[in-house]
Amino acid sequence: MLEVRNLHAYYGKSHILQGVDLDIAAGEVVSLLGRNGVGRSTTVKAIMGEVPPQGTIRFKGQDIAGLPSYKIARLGLGYVPEHRDIFPSLTVRQNLILGIKDPRRPGKWRLQEMLDMFPNLARRADTPAGVLSGGEKQMLTTCRTLLGDPELMMIDEPTEGLAPLIVQQVGELIARIAKAGVAILLVEQKLSIAMKISNRVYIMGHGRVVFEGTPEQLKNNAAIREEWLEV
Repeated sequence: MLEVRNLHAYYGKSHILQGVDLDIAAGEVVSLLGRNGVGRSTTVKAIMGEVPPQGTIRFKGQDIAGLPSYKIARLGLGYVPEHRDIFPSLTVRQNLILGIKDPRRPGKWRLQEMLDMFPNLARRADTPAGVLSGGEKQMLTTCRTLLGDPELMMIDEPTEGLAPLIVQQVGELIARIAKAGVAILLVEQKLSIAMKISNRVYIMGHGRVVFEGTPEQLKNNAAIREEWLEV
């Protein structure tokens, strides 16, 4: 479904991505792991068109490298950014409505279903989204992306700064999305979540992929974990 080859990206003169290769099949859950500053978030931003990419990025057989983000989204690639971007002055319900891809053609996910899944959001449906907690904002941004009916979701650091109970809820939501057949590229630091829900994992170091394998293979490779992960 997603094929990335020899991906490079720069911030000014800084060479951040230095030849990243990765693949995600339909319905697969893949985690992108590594320490802070190794290029994980830049990888998903480059795929999504938020950072100018150099290299090959193909989604469902179509070359998307360099396309505007809105065109990439319309092809079925969803993106939940690291900073939980919402419209704070709009209500929770209005934020969700903005995520609907085509109101005339309901997709796999419905607005009411999102509210039913998360009673906290339902209780605050007509409240300005700016007053939500960090965990609630994470749920809101993820649900809004789902309403766009993506075939692949890229979720960047969804558990960053959240309380342990909320981290568990986020993990359960991601697992539920995967069970519905949506492919996921998860950028995450918490090894426990990635190991539990992923089919495969990539580890990045210094702007490139330094490991690819199954969670079981990573579990059995202490040298890789010690060198490239915060464990």
